[in-house]
Amino acid sequence: MARSALYIGLMSGTSIDGVDAVLADFSPAVPRIVAQASLCMPPALRQEFLALNQPGDNELARAALAGNELSRLYAKACHQLLDEAGAAPEDIAAIGAHGQTVRHDPAQGYTLQLNAPALLAELTGIAVIADFRTRDVAAGGQGAPLVPGFHQAVFSGRQPRAVLNLGGMGNVTLLNPGRDVRGFDTGPANVLLDLWCKKHTGRDYDDMGSWAAGGQRIPALLDALLDEPWLALPPPKSTGRDLFNESWLNQKLAPFAAMAPSARDVQATLQSFTVNTVARAIETWAPETRDMLVCGGGAKNSGLMSELEHALQRPVRSTADAGIAPQLVEALAFAWLAWAYEHGLPAGLPSVTGARHPSVLGCKYPA
Repeated sequence: MARSALYIGLMSGTSIDGVDAVLADFSPAVPRIVAQASLCMPPALRQEFLALNQPGDNELARAALAGNELSRLYAKACHQLLDEAGAAPEDIAAIGAHGQTVRHDPAQGYTLQLNAPALLAELTGIAVIADFRTRDVAAGGQGAPLVPGFHQAVFSGRQPRAVLNLGGMGNVTLLNPGRDVRGFDTGPANVLLDLWCKKHTGRDYDDMGSWAAGGQRIPALLDALLDEPWLALPPPKSTGRDLFNESWLNQKLAPFAAMAPSARDVQATLQSFTVNTVARAIETWAPETRDMLVCGGGAKNSGLMSELEHALQRPVRSTADAGIAPQLVEALAFAWLAWAYEHGLPAGLPSVTGARHPSVLGCKYPA
């Protein structure tokens, strides 16, 4: 395997539950995963990232230290990949490391991912490519979603298709043969589901949607959740915990306090909320879609997937059916973004982000 063909991709998403990592070979037409690793996010670091989503004391120092800790976790994942593949640092062209998004407000002209790419280069002896969002934001774009170009490269078919990532937030890529790729955020995917499940069961997530399955959707609450102005905005658009967080949910729940809805019924309603945001986005902006491939943690939630297929009235499948495990798609996408940077390929797409022009995304920290 040629040195220039091997890239590592690292991803820690909005759910902040762990780090997914892949070592990929880009010499074939479709990249091949050579090794993979997943590490749990240390609870203290997860809590710090959550805290840094909101204003607080001593933010600058705390953010820098959290970025350092994340890079140490990234380095551990990279060493696991090298050991599994029997590869050395000098065999790898570059690492694509996204960092952890803690603030995202492109309307104000900024997005913030905590990371320490120079430290990661020191710890691994491998060049690191990071800071993927800011060039697109500087060009007037949303800086998100970042992965539609990758989805186009690996998931395009003969009929109009959507690729849906159900991480903490949902984002969709619209692939229509003969047309520019499009993509945008749909709203919360797992972030509110996980928050509510943790609060009322102590579990980090609703495994297979089993807890929601025992509840009953509350129609009036669902209508209140869907009555969020951001959801009605046209693409390009992106969002995050800045908007969809515990405070937002509590405000939506407050008028229903007298009803004393069961926690399980609220969970069922939050699941339907995720489904409805996706279904409405498809019906509004891509009614020609014939099928949907789903990646991210939500692809493992059989209750969510079943409800989504019923709402869309179209086939809904995991990306595993297309050859890539759903939990690894985002990590592979960041390996691809590093590869795109090295080859001068613009991965910032105006048809997705609304930027004034295409951009090569990222900054390089040499080994």
